[in-house]
Amino acid sequence: MSKILFVVTGADRLTLADGTTHPTGFWAEEAVAPYEALRAAGHEVVVATPGGVVPTVDPASLTPEMNGGPENADRLVKALESFTELRRPLRLEDVRPDEYAAVFYPGGHGPMEDLAVHPGSGRLLVETLDAGKPLAVVCHGPAALLAAVRADGTNAFAGYEVAAFTDAEEIQGGLGDKVRWLLEGRLTEAGVRVRAGAPWLPNVVTDRGLITGQNPASSAPLAQELLKRL
Repeated sequence: MSKILFVVTGADRLTLADGTTHPTGFWAEEAVAPYEALRAAGHEVVVATPGGVVPTVDPASLTPEMNGGPENADRLVKALESFTELRRPLRLEDVRPDEYAAVFYPGGHGPMEDLAVHPGSGRLLVETLDAGKPLAVVCHGPAALLAAVRADGTNAFAGYEVAAFTDAEEIQGGLGDKVRWLLEGRLTEAGVRVRAGAPWLPNVVTDRGLITGQNPASSAPLAQELLKRL
């Protein structure tokens, strides 16, 4: 079957507007749900991170409060133990996009810290887009799209319609007045058209080869859309 690249944040802290930091990483459900769907369909998953660091799971994403109770939280913890690819990531800087059938970016606040300004990630996104390969991105993962800048200074995703973690969700989640910038607004400034759905409910948007999801609840339906393209 196909080989799928997961590009995961290497950041474990988000720098806030006042200079303090907030613990972060990748959001568990957003990595696990697509991983399980792709592996169940027989696909191979390879993980890459900036510098090849072993990624950190956002501790908040493993709490019962964020997962509808302790049973679901425990299931996520066990699923991450089986997600062994996370413990041996490639260096993102060394990745060759022609070796993969599709690329996926999970969220968590981490991408706002590193992938939003990572030139290697930006090049990977542009090359994947130009090659016409499926590209799936969820929640705060679309922060990485900000680094996908062409030689003429324009964003490669300008004019694309996407779903992404909304300003309303950031405010309701308690960080809206603390972060240095808001994702929905910054994407809009780059010329990306954000199609916001109701807060916290699944919202998946497809535009050409780009598949995007708004929040953790969008992870599983986004994975199903990606599977249709493989």
